[in-house]
Amino acid sequence: MFFAWDVVARHLENAMDYPLFSPEEREILDTVARFVAKEVAPNVAKLESDSAYPDSIVSQMMGLGLFGIAVPQEFGGLCLRLPVFAAVLEELSKGWSSLAAYVNSHSTVAYVISRFGTGAQKARFLPGMAVGEIRAALCLTEPEAGSDLQAIRSTALRNGGTYTLNGTKIYVTNGGRASLLLVLAKTDPKVEKASRGISLMLVPKDLPGVSVTTEFHKMGFAQVDTVGIEFDSVAVADDLLVGSEEGKGFGQLMDALEVGRIAIAASAVGLAAAALGAAVRFAGERKTFGKTIHQHQAIQLRLADMATRLVAARQMTLLAAGEKERGQRADMISAMAKLFASEACAEIAQEALRVHGGHGYITDYQVERLLREAMLYLVGEGTSDIQKLVICRRMLEDGESNLLGLP
Repeated sequence: MFFAWDVVARHLENAMDYPLFSPEEREILDTVARFVAKEVAPNVAKLESDSAYPDSIVSQMMGLGLFGIAVPQEFGGLCLRLPVFAAVLEELSKGWSSLAAYVNSHSTVAYVISRFGTGAQKARFLPGMAVGEIRAALCLTEPEAGSDLQAIRSTALRNGGTYTLNGTKIYVTNGGRASLLLVLAKTDPKVEKASRGISLMLVPKDLPGVSVTTEFHKMGFAQVDTVGIEFDSVAVADDLLVGSEEGKGFGQLMDALEVGRIAIAASAVGLAAAALGAAVRFAGERKTFGKTIHQHQAIQLRLADMATRLVAARQMTLLAAGEKERGQRADMISAMAKLFASEACAEIAQEALRVHGGHGYITDYQVERLLREAMLYLVGEGTSDIQKLVICRRMLEDGESNLLGLP
């Protein structure tokens, strides 16, 4: 075998040459890739072992405008097209998937405000979000309402010119450091169809009655805070109701979650690329029975399967991003992308560990961390089973089947 395996590994983890992107968009991706290669990748192991929040790296991300990738340019953001947005998250996740997690939920909130917010809401929040001075988090999941968001119990009841918000949210990603919370709550608990009584509220975290009650400790992403938040008779001004019309929150959220699924899929692709790159490098260096293991057919078969899954996941993610960008209904294809990319990521990370053998189980090697982190994508932003239900429901409705060439 005459492959230059170190070159192959570098190529797998370098920025792609996206032919459909403009020169300016490619430059953004190249800038992100250079930042990851220089500032992130060499420091990940130490950051993980120190359990330190990466203030310096996050500050550099703010300087690069990465917290404004979903913010319109008129408010100081980059306003990247959705396929470019996905590619940026992939590049970040290749270096350290925690970085994509910092940007993801923040960008989903920015998307909601940009698409559905009033002019005053956009002017108040988006400029600060674009530069990272305002960090935002999603408050959706409740102790007794996970995937079934219509079953939430949090309420925001009008009381004159304010809403009184009560409820408990769990698993709030970046909730500890966020200053702005996007909260899903029932503004009309008695309406016959639950989804029509649900609204989204923009809640500054420093309002009286908002408290962080729990910090959840996870098997991965230790530097990304995940918390529980309690809302105890919080007075929220009525001008913080997203879009100023009650009962629209569930539809607004479903639209935004299509973007969220694409973001998770792109992050999973980035992590999978890192795992495959690590496996290729190790296979080109590790020797058994007198030759490097990439010369063994068993290893070659594994690497081929991993590479095929990676490319397929990336293309499906970009397809979903493109359909969403064109204004098509994209809940089916975004669910497909999230399902396939997250499952492929877990499989590739597991195969990377097998390529490493016993070395892969040791924390000195990158794949140990990657395998732990890959598990999040199987359950975050809707489990794989939930994605399958979304896909099948849309197939039976014939909503996107023609668009995707399904029978």
